[in-house]
Amino acid sequence: MPTSLLPETTVLVLAIGDGQPLMPLTARRTTAALPYAGNYRVIDFVLTNCMHSGLRRINVLTQFNSLSLHNHVRDGWSIFNTDMGEFVNTVSPPITAELSIYSGQTDAICKNLYILDGAPDDTVLILSGEQIYRMDYAAMVDYHVRRGADVTIAAIDGETALGSSFPASFEVREGEIPAIREHNPPAPLPRDEGVYGPMGVFAFRRDCLVRCLQGLGNHGAHKQNLIDLIRRELAGRARIAGYRFGGEFGRVSQDKYWRDLRSLDDFYQANMDLLKLEPPLDIYQADWPVRTYQQQRPPARTVPGRSCNEGICVNSIVSGGTVIAGGGVSRSVLGSRVYIDDSAMVEDSILFPGVTVGEGAQVRRVICDRDVHIPPGERIGIDPTRDAKRFPVTADGVVVIPAHHEFAS
Repeated sequence: MPTSLLPETTVLVLAIGDGQPLMPLTARRTTAALPYAGNYRVIDFVLTNCMHSGLRRINVLTQFNSLSLHNHVRDGWSIFNTDMGEFVNTVSPPITAELSIYSGQTDAICKNLYILDGAPDDTVLILSGEQIYRMDYAAMVDYHVRRGADVTIAAIDGETALGSSFPASFEVREGEIPAIREHNPPAPLPRDEGVYGPMGVFAFRRDCLVRCLQGLGNHGAHKQNLIDLIRRELAGRARIAGYRFGGEFGRVSQDKYWRDLRSLDDFYQANMDLLKLEPPLDIYQADWPVRTYQQQRPPARTVPGRSCNEGICVNSIVSGGTVIAGGGVSRSVLGSRVYIDDSAMVEDSILFPGVTVGEGAQVRRVICDRDVHIPPGERIGIDPTRDAKRFPVTADGVVVIPAHHEFAS
């Protein structure tokens, strides 16, 4: 659908998670602000989807450790024309007589209902800012409007969900969702054809959403997620449509990739996915470039080290300003300004900006947060018992080094 014909739409991006499952990487930043694929932040994917879909009125709701996210949105996404009513705003929790935090998705929207109450737009698109995927939202909004739906749920199948757990599941019959089944606790989707879960993308008719939230009151929104709201308040009383993710519609190439970052292992695997022979996430589509903010850096390079060893880089993503000086890097994702010293080896790892790996050090299956100096001769990811005494280790055995960590001399 041409974006010039897109119905008037307000976008709410929810970046409100406390980040606890991704600690220590989220000790100073929210999940949406995590570096990804060397150059990007997680939130860049949902904002890029909005940009290419012709959506220009975007509110990013934040709360925990949000300074890094606010700075990134300011520096990288101040690209729209405010004179034309276009914007990307970061919205902190409102301060009223009581200082409080959002207790869930529905609560966050309720506490910012003023954004929707006076909006001229007919459609509200609600998105998670803590997922990685590519999607043409214009096609979904068009589908939502053409069907005359009160709410449209983007539906993901069990194969695409890769074992992620969902609080509900449903079938899509002739474009409609006849019933929503609750899963308490959340459960993985069955691989049966025709069973779907909510991927975290919802299109609402604005007046329907506003009336529903106003009817709840503050107490009714407590800890509800959006699929709960739809199941409890709208099912049987509103027209609920289902839009299959990765289908035939939209201008984005349909790689059907979706990652919900619910653990450190999810984050690690989402980066490693990009190093496969045929990456399941296509970040190279020429007419769907992923936008981000990058400081000006010199090109990455490999050079011989002091021992005259050549710097070697194999099947890796390497960001600007990184130097591999006589060391070796394989199957790894390196952020900007990383330095790999002579005879150092980095394998199957993610190094955030500003990391240095000292001469002769060995690093294997590691996520290293920013501005860490790994001393010469250090061995990480080699001895699991020793690693577990010093660092967090994920269920899959990935070692995580916190930002600014100082090694004992």
